[in-house]
Amino acid sequence: MKRTLLFAVSALLLLGAACSGRRSLLDGPRPLAVRMVESEIARHPSPATLDGIAPGKIKWNYTSGLELLAFINAGEVYDRPDFYDYALRYYDTIVRPDASVITYRKDKYNLDHVCPGRPLFIIAERTGEARYAQVLDTLFSQLQEHPRNDDGGFWHKQVYPHQMWLDGLYMAEPFYAEYAVRKLGESEEFDRLKADIVSQFVLVGKHTFDPATGLYRHACDVSRKQFWCDKATGQTPHAWGRAMGWYAMALVETLQYLGVDETTQPMVDILNHIYEVLPAFADPATGMWYQVLDQPGREGNYLEATGSIMFVYAMLKGVRLGYLPAELQPEAMRLYERFIERFVRENEDGTISIIDCCAVAGLGGKDMRDGSFDYYISEPIIENDCKGVGPFIWASMEYDRARAK
Repeated sequence: MKRTLLFAVSALLLLGAACSGRRSLLDGPRPLAVRMVESEIARHPSPATLDGIAPGKIKWNYTSGLELLAFINAGEVYDRPDFYDYALRYYDTIVRPDASVITYRKDKYNLDHVCPGRPLFIIAERTGEARYAQVLDTLFSQLQEHPRNDDGGFWHKQVYPHQMWLDGLYMAEPFYAEYAVRKLGESEEFDRLKADIVSQFVLVGKHTFDPATGLYRHACDVSRKQFWCDKATGQTPHAWGRAMGWYAMALVETLQYLGVDETTQPMVDILNHIYEVLPAFADPATGMWYQVLDQPGREGNYLEATGSIMFVYAMLKGVRLGYLPAELQPEAMRLYERFIERFVRENEDGTISIIDCCAVAGLGGKDMRDGSFDYYISEPIIENDCKGVGPFIWASMEYDRARAK
């Protein structure tokens, strides 16, 4: 009896400490988006070393581009021009004067290589330098020539023929939409591109949807040839948390350019479906989501930060922009707070960190990644992965904006 009472008291004390720590982070004098950017700059004085890239090297990398776009956005919201300057150092180095890009090759037709171009819309506008606008044109031309399946869906990469990955929607479509809006305005060509963008979301949804769970699986090989795919459906064995997180973010960030109308309504419908089914797969104690999304509570599975914060960010922003029901806002804000409680740590040096991030997960390739449960839980777990840091910064800004109302 005494032992049970002691355990209960200890649990309450721990819960109280966690809640107190969460409130101190949320109610601190500096916004958490600002603290996270400052923390990352302290960890990486050179932007070229983001995502663990070795000092002295530089790489055209979607993870670096995603995080640096979040830095730029935070700098705009919180009047921190130094955040933009930090991002500009990366792009000023990697984009040569002749508008060629170090380590980028268009002929690889890799959707991942479109994503890091997004900050260049802002950089080209601010600097007026033609080289940055030329890179945007090059990336757009890649998409126009990109290999496709017979139904029009983009291959994830030229070396992954006939494969559509949920990840790829985030890599390509927000860029594609922003380019179309900025460059073409209202025109027949814009309408054609808009329809093409929407079709990518619809096609990947059709190819990856699992009717048994209502979730979307990581990827599909339309040719049914890959060793990792089901020979009847072409799908991977599981729904991976971050893959669906990419899909949710891609829907919201693409809709912000295209708006909601008859053409884009299928995207809104997919987004709402995602948030209807997600609660059933959340951890009841924390509200967060697992690395292998469709196996909640299975031994070896773990609560994973990057997918969880992607869901929270897309939910907060989707509610604000009217793509999701307004009554979801309190729950979205509560989930952000619970993310802080579960995944954000304050360090002794004053920086903050995100823990329990899956470093990477993919399919096929030289490592013969098979999409199994054992594969997904075997990948390294790290802190401060770019794919969690960027969405956390955006989610923090959305939360601050909602709380300020």
